[in-house]
Amino acid sequence: MIRICIPCRDEERTIGVLLWKIREVMLEMARDFHVYVLDDASRDETRAQLEKYRLALPLTVLAEQRPIGYGRALEKLLKTAAGGTRYPKRDAIVTMQADFTEHPNHLHPLVRTFEGGADIVACEAGGRIAGHPWTVRLARRLGRIALGRAAADSGVDPLMGFRAYRAVVVRKALRAAGGRPLITTEGWAANAELMKVLAPFARRIAHVPPELRYDIRWRSSRVRVLGTVRQILRVRKVAPLEAEGHGAA
Repeated sequence: MIRICIPCRDEERTIGVLLWKIREVMLEMARDFHVYVLDDASRDETRAQLEKYRLALPLTVLAEQRPIGYGRALEKLLKTAAGGTRYPKRDAIVTMQADFTEHPNHLHPLVRTFEGGADIVACEAGGRIAGHPWTVRLARRLGRIALGRAAADSGVDPLMGFRAYRAVVVRKALRAAGGRPLITTEGWAANAELMKVLAPFARRIAHVPPELRYDIRWRSSRVRVLGTVRQILRVRKVAPLEAEGHGAA
């Protein structure tokens, strides 16, 4: 089972098209799948769009009355998806954006690499980014510098959230956290922090070539350069969770 998690806020113009494209890709791949969307107190017609697709594909919608932010939304989705599987050693939890910067077509290499035995599949560093604005370019460059050499040498892009995690990895990390949040930062920093806390529980981490698509979005970027860098600097202070002594779920 491929369990796809999508945090979403004010994405009425893309969320419906994204869900339909995910459905097409997963049917083409002949894989069982379930989509989880967290509507983070959208002020537009996002919720109405989500309701239209409840019967078109296996979809669970979580809704917040007040915004909780990307980091908390992502963790809530991960907990829901990991808790919903009977086969944690087999199922994949995929995380992706709602604005079409991460295209569903790239689920093909992500899922195939996961099925090849990787516990975490991330996007490799230095991938192609189409039509990205200067704020995104600058924030990504400064963000990678802020994370330091260890992140740069890993070969993985720590800021991209388009990933696949084996469900048992998420379960082990949640158990090790003992009720503490896995993610304490926001935006791209949340993606980097999540990789840092989940990596100790993975036997193998692989990466695939990414292709971000800023050229087909319907809204302007929400990236704020200084705020992004401040959040990323916080990630360097996060201590990895202890993996020893935790058996399989």
